[in-house]
Amino acid sequence: MRKKICYIAFLFVSVSFSQSTFESFLKPSDSLNPSRRNAVVIAESSLAGLTLIGLDRLWYADYPRSKFHTLNDNNEWLQMDKLGHVFTSYQLGRVGANVLNWSGVRKKDQLIYGSTLGFTFLTAVEVMDGFSEEWGFSWGDMIANAAGTGLYVGQELLWQEQRIVLKYSFHQTKYAAQRPDKLGDGFFEEFLKDYNGQTYWLSANVHSFFKDSNFPKWLNVAIGYGGDGMLSGENETVNNSMISQNRIRQFYLSLDVDLSRIKTNSRFLRTIFDVFNVIKVPFPALEFTDKNGIKLHGIYF
Repeated sequence: MRKKICYIAFLFVSVSFSQSTFESFLKPSDSLNPSRRNAVVIAESSLAGLTLIGLDRLWYADYPRSKFHTLNDNNEWLQMDKLGHVFTSYQLGRVGANVLNWSGVRKKDQLIYGSTLGFTFLTAVEVMDGFSEEWGFSWGDMIANAAGTGLYVGQELLWQEQRIVLKYSFHQTKYAAQRPDKLGDGFFEEFLKDYNGQTYWLSANVHSFFKDSNFPKWLNVAIGYGGDGMLSGENETVNNSMISQNRIRQFYLSLDVDLSRIKTNSRFLRTIFDVFNVIKVPFPALEFTDKNGIKLHGIYF
């Protein structure tokens, strides 16, 4: 989840300017703008380097170091942590490609150097995990990172647009209070750490698949996945007693809004929409589980 914190901070830095600055500054260049490209490379390299140094000094320093080792954590958290890697890699790759597009870099280089931003950064973090006794290098995480990058690149090669977007939603649950050390203490920590309240969505734009239809261009259909009843990665013993868990997988069907497809002449608003398009818009949803059958939510976060 520390990786997700870095990503969210990166996104919201981009909305700290004034509206007038956005209108003039964020217009993509029609041809290669070396000054913009160099600024992007320097900014991304510096931010990534400082983030990795910060993780090393402020996070990993609190845990014993070890020789490089691997860890098989594929069965933990009903694979919710793996979807977190897919989501982060996809979104960082999207940001990387978009800022190179703003610099006027050709499409091929956007995909090679921009969309791989998430995979490259998360690989560096994974290597650091490998030298920490608390964790370890996870091939499952690496596959998830590659899947997120592949989802972005594949759509650009196939359709030249993102018809299917990865999104995230969250609601607070009762489980964090039972294990705040694992699941977070307070809304912000729980937003990042409580897998019980997280849902990851594949949000598909209807109009992009049926271009001759009368569907609104912003309307999406979303399929979500979540988990419930998790107090630990797997069943584990705490204070000499087994934690009781009723772990279930949850699947969702809902509507969504692709904010990036809402028409506006304001580049400021388009930037705001693009930033917040990572969040699934609350809508009624159908929930499917193998234990509880089908359940209707009036509004689901």
